[in-house]
Amino acid sequence: MSLGGSDVDRRQFLAASAAVGLAALDLPDAEAVTRRANRSGPVAVGMGEVSAVRTMTGTLGDAASELGGGHARHLAVRYLTVDVKRWLDGRYTEKIGRELFAATSELIHLIGWMARDEGNQGLSQKYHLHSYRLAAEAGENELAATALRGLADQAIDLGHIPTAVRLAEACEQRGRKLANPKALAYYRNTYARATAADGDRTAASRMLSAAQSAIENAPAAPGQSWASHYSHGRWAHESGMIHAKLGDLTAAEEHLHLALDIHGLDRKRTRAIVLADLGHVQLKRGNTAQALATWNDFLDCADGVQSVRINDGLTNIAARLPSVPDSSAAAELGERISARR
Repeated sequence: MSLGGSDVDRRQFLAASAAVGLAALDLPDAEAVTRRANRSGPVAVGMGEVSAVRTMTGTLGDAASELGGGHARHLAVRYLTVDVKRWLDGRYTEKIGRELFAATSELIHLIGWMARDEGNQGLSQKYHLHSYRLAAEAGENELAATALRGLADQAIDLGHIPTAVRLAEACEQRGRKLANPKALAYYRNTYARATAADGDRTAASRMLSAAQSAIENAPAAPGQSWASHYSHGRWAHESGMIHAKLGDLTAAEEHLHLALDIHGLDRKRTRAIVLADLGHVQLKRGNTAQALATWNDFLDCADGVQSVRINDGLTNIAARLPSVPDSSAAAELGERISARR
């Protein structure tokens, strides 16, 4: 709540670090729920309040997936620090307490994802750390593994590769206890991405194969949990980028087309990110005209989306254009990017 209060009032700048990420691997407070259960409090809390938290998290998450984390994050934080705080300080049984901790963990994970999508990495890292601890204290293995996955994925992007490998390994190990194939694919692809960034081709290839085996046994419809929303399209996108990191550009492009054309991606933000990545792969393969056309599609799709991933996509494309052979299409694309920025 202290972190959320500072976030709302914009009083605090937090830097991301490898040490903060690794702090997630410390032992959580196993008695946290027990101490708070069956005590006096101003509000009686039941499953209705727990359901309300999960409904709000789903609604805010849908908006963020479509339009980017820059939309409505402070609304999510105020909901946490006002409504959810009142329920956490209320009266509940141990069973309800565990459900409330788990639901709050999901909300905090979403806020962390939103902060990261805005580019506020240190704040995001802190939220993910709290999400992990709440999930672990609630005994929710999948939620805890998903929070570790968020920390690992962020560490890769920040260049904290040894930390990323350690967090991804812990995430994958915790995930082995689950029967959810989408969760298994989610965690294994994260481990593959971390080991690929670390130059361990053998481990990355092994995890890629394991993730594919899991997703092939997964239902198409999304489930209720965060990890259960890991779609075949997202798997194909992430797998494509891991193949690109390993130098297999043919497999990379095949997987990115699979994500777009076969499995489909119905969120503007997600589809735009895949199009930006596909254009880079096509350019590296020498297919300049295709890359430029793909990047024009990216700009169309990214219209109105507030996300650091979109901004990074624009910057990276603009950096590539000067190396493209003289082309009116490249010049027009550069003008479109300049107009947007």
